[in-house]
Amino acid sequence: MTAADETGCDTPPWGQVTPDAARRLLVAAVEAFAERGYHATTTRDIAGRAGMSPAALYIHYKTKEELLHRISRIGHDKALALLSEASRAPGTPAERLAGAVRSFVGWHAAQHTTARVVQYELDALGEPARAEIVALRRRTDGVVRDLIEEGVRTGEFDVEDVPGTTVAVLSLCIDVARWFNVAGRRTPDQVGALYADLVLRMVGHRTP
Repeated sequence: MTAADETGCDTPPWGQVTPDAARRLLVAAVEAFAERGYHATTTRDIAGRAGMSPAALYIHYKTKEELLHRISRIGHDKALALLSEASRAPGTPAERLAGAVRSFVGWHAAQHTTARVVQYELDALGEPARAEIVALRRRTDGVVRDLIEEGVRTGEFDVEDVPGTTVAVLSLCIDVARWFNVAGRRTPDQVGALYADLVLRMVGHRTP
């Protein structure tokens, strides 16, 4: 499955990218970075995958890093939006944390090619692009941490180290992008449901 073919949770996040040539280059960059890594990928590789000349790439993106920054920004915005929407849904902290994990994991599975680039190529960005993405990550961390803290206050969760548990939860969810295989026996939704159950066990969920 390529970045252009990925579906679910809900669709690849490239619809906002215009014109079509810029979108094709972005998809090609995702596939190349996921397959070869950022540093081993050249602008010629990206342009070739998009069926364009290297010169055409520079019409839309000044550098290879600009492509990575755009991919990272769109991906992190999508992940944050999924978590935030789930955190604001009606229900108990446990129900909302489970919903957030299902959405977050489902996206990382369904969009695993994109998510691998978004989550694992951050260090290739220079400043201030890296600082911008790190700030988005902190907001993502904050959504999960707030849910866990709320569950502790209401007596639903038994967690002594909220910051450490937040890191563990997010690490567990994000790593799905590294191993998920569309030919495997579980769908993205099934993996999301499994991980939601695992996370509730991690936070010591109990009925108050």
